[in-house]
Amino acid sequence: MHSLFRRTLLSFAVGLVTFAGTARAQFAGHVSSIVLNARTGAVLSEEDADLQRYPASLTKMMTLYLTFQALERGTITLDDEMPVSIHASVQAPSKLGLRPGTHLTVEQAILALVTKSANDAACVLGEYLGSGDETRFAAHMTFQARRLGMAHTTFRNASGLPDPDQVTTARDLGVLARSLLRDYPQYYHYFGVRQFAFRRHMIPNHDPLLGVYQGADGFKTGYTDLAGHNLVSSAQQGETRLIAVEMGASSNTSRNETMISLLNDGFSKAGQTPLPLLQKPGAYAVAWRGEHRAVRGRHLHRDVMLVSYHAHAASRGLHHAWASHRGHHRS
Repeated sequence: MHSLFRRTLLSFAVGLVTFAGTARAQFAGHVSSIVLNARTGAVLSEEDADLQRYPASLTKMMTLYLTFQALERGTITLDDEMPVSIHASVQAPSKLGLRPGTHLTVEQAILALVTKSANDAACVLGEYLGSGDETRFAAHMTFQARRLGMAHTTFRNASGLPDPDQVTTARDLGVLARSLLRDYPQYYHYFGVRQFAFRRHMIPNHDPLLGVYQGADGFKTGYTDLAGHNLVSSAQQGETRLIAVEMGASSNTSRNETMISLLNDGFSKAGQTPLPLLQKPGAYAVAWRGEHRAVRGRHLHRDVMLVSYHAHAASRGLHHAWASHRGHHRS
């Protein structure tokens, strides 16, 4: 009887923990945001920036941070071929459609994450870096988050697929974006890749500001029903680089419009007159589809990537800009 009582009490406690994890995160429908000066970290605007939210695919920013860390430490290379497990292959979309027993290079996975936000590729990376265990890798993600000062973030997987205990805040994601820029500027150009070819398919970048907002060259989109439409963006105009985080938007359109307003307001507060848009939001996607149709007729060899890099100069500039700061900010 005593053993049964203990099991019942344990089950009740587990239930409370699960419920608390579900209850503590704000669902979609109310926007949280923050805008930072990327160089100084100064907050230019914020709205409910400490409200815990579901990160969705913004989670992949930490997966990429740890990937870049491993590359710099020499424990992996861009050409490493990572095995695709059954677990990785059955991840929910968005995905590449990887088959168990095949392989994916580290660079292919990076490109799949920054463009298509592929969950199967994120899982492959997580398992590879976690010695075959995505859960172990997620624990390391949370540990790294604490080292960076992300006090209100917990990770449970490498992709951002729903988990009631996987939570973050707009402020914490601003810290992560700034850390990516500061610690690994040599890899930042990946976030600005417009498209790449994978197994005879051209894959576009989901970032709605690329080719639309002047100076925008990264970061990451994210969406689930509970998280809403999330976006982290970075843009440089003149000598000013901003990072903006938006979480919980009700639609892609409202997310994009709000992000543009956040950046424009941020540049104004930083003393920089915002530059006009290169084209209307959504126009770049139409232009890309036209380019895609022109490319489709070309023969693409299996696994050959045709990558459009547009941010190498920005990456070099970031590297020089952060050179004197890295020793002071790295955790």
